[in-house]
Amino acid sequence: DTVNLSSAWRNHSIPLETKDGRQVPQKCRRYRLAAIANFSALGLEPGVDVDLEQLEQENCLDGWEYSKDVFLATIVTEWDLVCQDDWKGPFTISLFFVGVLMGSFISGQLSDRFGRKNVLFLTMAMQTGFSFLQVFSVNFEMFTVLFLLVGMGQISNYVAAFVLGTEILSKSIRIIFATLGVCIFYAFGFMVLPLFAYFIRDWRMLLLALTVPGVLCGALWWFIPESPRWLVSQGRIKEAEVIIRRAAKINGIVAPSTIFDPDELQDLNSKTPQSHHIYDLIRTRNIRILTIMSIILWCVSETCLSLTYSGASVL
Repeated sequence: DTVNLSSAWRNHSIPLETKDGRQVPQKCRRYRLAAIANFSALGLEPGVDVDLEQLEQENCLDGWEYSKDVFLATIVTEWDLVCQDDWKGPFTISLFFVGVLMGSFISGQLSDRFGRKNVLFLTMAMQTGFSFLQVFSVNFEMFTVLFLLVGMGQISNYVAAFVLGTEILSKSIRIIFATLGVCIFYAFGFMVLPLFAYFIRDWRMLLLALTVPGVLCGALWWFIPESPRWLVSQGRIKEAEVIIRRAAKINGIVAPSTIFDPDELQDLNSKTPQSHHIYDLIRTRNIRILTIMSIILWCVSETCLSLTYSGASVL
């Protein structure tokens, strides 16, 4: 606005590009402002006296104006993640999945060491807490690092919930839980996300609203028991018995007077604890086959999941 340009040069200050068969103005380039200001002062007409294809171009140096027809603010508009920085938007998603990969390696070991319930609620707090901190991000770098930590908490929370559910439920319910119980709420969350985004058009307020369910889930600590299987493996037999008797009472079943056979417990305690390593997954032929098949199935399922939930963004 501070440059004195004729109306003709103002209308031709941005180069055109072909997009979907139509000529549209470029979003990241303009003709060198000093040159077209000089042509305008000399009274030369664009396309008549001056060949626009021969003009030198430059990046947009004075910032951008963004439409607020759909969203009031996003990380793209707040930190200008456009043009030469447009790679930063997809990069945040990539680092989120790097966090998911890192969490996948450590979540199982953590739940084996500290218990399914403890890790479940610890990683739930991690995911919710770092999501809340993202609301106060002051730059792209802070937002991205926090997003990586959110990814670590998200997958660790999922793994802990999955293992806890499969260990504490009966065989008849275990399959339903493993196939639908965990995943259906994940899908439901994505289904209601557009509804949240429709009414909350600012990314900070939207992210703040999405952390509320995680905070409310903290109350489940008093309702979700620890895995009896894990308690037995740690020698905490009395605690496991209390949980099983409580479950029997809730389901209207009379629990036997002796839940764990003393002889079996003695044999269990007499056994020397064995340490396991990741190399055990490839130690024998059968285990190698199962490991490879599990990796392939995981990759295929995650690819399908990513295309289902994120594919529309690349169309």
